[in-house]
Amino acid sequence: MTKSATRVAADKVTFTQAEVTSAITAGDTAARAGRKNLIINGSMQVAQRGTSLTGLHNNTNYLIDRFSFGGGTIDGRVTMTQDSDGPAGFANSLKLACTTADTSIAASDENYIIYRVEGQDLQQLKKGTASAESMTLSFYVKGNAAATYTAEFYDADNTRQNGQTFNVTTSWNRVTLTYAPDTTGAYTNDNTIGVYIIFWLNTGSNLTSGTFTSNTWASSVQANRVSASNTSFFDSTSRTLNITGVQLEVGSVATDFEHRSYGEELALCQRYYQKYGGASDWTVGTSANYNGSSNYLGLSFINEMRAAPTGSWTNATGWTVLNAGSAVSTTAVVMEGVTTNRAEIYFTTASAMTQGNASWVRGSSSMFIYLDAEL
Repeated sequence: MTKSATRVAADKVTFTQAEVTSAITAGDTAARAGRKNLIINGSMQVAQRGTSLTGLHNNTNYLIDRFSFGGGTIDGRVTMTQDSDGPAGFANSLKLACTTADTSIAASDENYIIYRVEGQDLQQLKKGTASAESMTLSFYVKGNAAATYTAEFYDADNTRQNGQTFNVTTSWNRVTLTYAPDTTGAYTNDNTIGVYIIFWLNTGSNLTSGTFTSNTWASSVQANRVSASNTSFFDSTSRTLNITGVQLEVGSVATDFEHRSYGEELALCQRYYQKYGGASDWTVGTSANYNGSSNYLGLSFINEMRAAPTGSWTNATGWTVLNAGSAVSTTAVVMEGVTTNRAEIYFTTASAMTQGNASWVRGSSSMFIYLDAEL
């Protein structure tokens, strides 16, 4: 045997099928490391609007950024909080607590936690092509008692649906759900809603009376969207649900949750919602007196927003224009010339100011300006 042949024989290694599979999985996991989570604020750490909302039962109710509780009008009521309870590695969770039960569920009743994703953020899924990718949704949940709920992806561009059930226990558990690729209907590459991720918590027969087929993409049929095994969150005032660590990634492997810094998550959330104010005698900005009763201020946003936002404020009469050494109260506020990164705020004042003078606008600790560009 030659020297080179001896070396080849000595270097030959035999792998079992289990070892090969493990290596492929590890490689897939490593390849998907980095900016992998398509969910913003999945650790529930940013809550610009506050830490508690009570008496919820319908409409869209945001508290923790990017996640909302919503549905139709029912007799039941829920409190939503940013809770300090979480599994190891998580300081916060979104908590729902039933405060008024509703044990007579109407056919049209529906309540859920919902998350909306822009179509342009979903292009890597290759949906609607022969190369469509699977996707994996993972999250941590716990409740006061055992429960079963449905997690659904609803394609807003092509009205298609795909749902799977998941179980909740009284301990924190990580749920992992892999959804099949969909070769029908691409997501539009724009800043509008591409997909709704819906955690169905309470549904009437309009959503459960058909045939629920787990992990199957299909044209939307209302009766087929939710499993008939779904627990009603409003069956008792002791019912609770905590959720955190929500992650959506391309492929069939659920990797460790991607933790981002608070500053990173806040900046991502501010694409959809920004809040100004809250400090004692905070300055909104430098302004100019257009005439004796009109004051204009240019507001540059903290971060570029998804779309030109809707502006609102605490009230119209609590602002103060500081002009030529005197403080002038406002009587009206209008936001105009709104783009994705700036707006002009027009303050009407109660008493005369000097035309052409520079001034600045100040608010108290209870005064806020809100910019909303949610999907």
